[in-house]
Amino acid sequence: MPSTIAQKVLARAAGKKQVKVGEIVTARVDLAMANDLTAPLAFKQFHAAGASKVFDPAKVCIMAGRHMPFRDAQIATAVEGLRKLCAEQGIRHFYGNGEGMDHALAPELGLFRPGMLIMNADSHACTAGALGSFSIPVGSTDIAYVFAFGESWFLVPSSIRVRYTGKLRPYVTSKDLVLATLGKIGVDGARYKSIEFCGDTLTQLTPDERFTITNMAIEMGAKTGVMEPDAATDAYLRARTSVPYEAVTSDPDAEFDQTLDIDANTLPPLVAKPFLPSNVVPAREVRGTKVTQVTIGTCTNGRLIDLEQAASVLRGHKVAPGVRLLITPATDIVYRQALKAGLLEVFVDAGAVVNPPGCGPCAGIHMGVLTASDVCVATHNRNFRGRMGHRDAQIYLASPYVAAAAAVAGAIVDPQEVLQ
Repeated sequence: MPSTIAQKVLARAAGKKQVKVGEIVTARVDLAMANDLTAPLAFKQFHAAGASKVFDPAKVCIMAGRHMPFRDAQIATAVEGLRKLCAEQGIRHFYGNGEGMDHALAPELGLFRPGMLIMNADSHACTAGALGSFSIPVGSTDIAYVFAFGESWFLVPSSIRVRYTGKLRPYVTSKDLVLATLGKIGVDGARYKSIEFCGDTLTQLTPDERFTITNMAIEMGAKTGVMEPDAATDAYLRARTSVPYEAVTSDPDAEFDQTLDIDANTLPPLVAKPFLPSNVVPAREVRGTKVTQVTIGTCTNGRLIDLEQAASVLRGHKVAPGVRLLITPATDIVYRQALKAGLLEVFVDAGAVVNPPGCGPCAGIHMGVLTASDVCVATHNRNFRGRMGHRDAQIYLASPYVAAAAAVAGAIVDPQEVLQ
């Protein structure tokens, strides 16, 4: 039976030769993750159910430093409790001191590999799919069960194939590719499906650029997003881990619910207007929209290449009066890379504030919360009402190029207008 990546990973993890779409299987998990907000809830349920030891300390990862420096005593206390618990459990993959976002930090540490079945108590777990992992977001109660038993049940999802072809134009990025996809599929068009991204355009992108695409699969309602590993994937992994892995690819005649083709050759810079990630239009259609805040970074577009793109626009320019520009590197690794490359100096010279690595203002928890009258251009993944603070604040999603250009112009513009 021809199979997709989703079917093959779940079959292996379930100890089966093959699985069918719609089949319910019990599968062993290769990596179980939670963060500073979801892990305390998970371990509360873990202990309430009578569990005492995690199934395998080496296969549990707690990313607890995403909102550090902490905004209040409640989060600080929760993270301190997680630190002690991980020490007691022998969980060595504990990160709670500002190391950054799980979706960017874990791949940098070599924790994600092709063919892995990963469960993470965070909605953007699907980011790992850029490396050929099958990574599923779940709730805290579900991950508590996995912490105890190392397995879970799964309904084998059907798959949608998204094929990108052609070459991206200047100042058009992988963020524009995924926004274009969102504009076609919508926020629920891939509900409980696996999205398999492919096409020759992807071969022109680094793994760091590809992460942006899989990160936002959840915004389409997908169970996860995946990409077939290639030479770039292998080079990325060889630089970060010596753990062997076996790449998983879909069979040539595997069945997909649909195939969506997107031509990169003609794609312009895009934005998603309030209040849905799928409310996508060319940036030129909202040209001149005044902004009060621009945020660049976090788990979607906070890697080095994203900061390089933003710096290329900001270099030699100043942030427009009345605009706040916040830069949030995804991890401390990226922060140090940006520091070494002189990018942080470019940002500060332009008038930006550089946040510590982590979530930053994305979830409206700290470091850039919006007021009712704010209009923000963000490189984040969501622009729902109230996402970054007040429910009336307007959020436009865009690439680092478009975001940086908006910070300089004080309004949404094509990046080339600033650079020229």
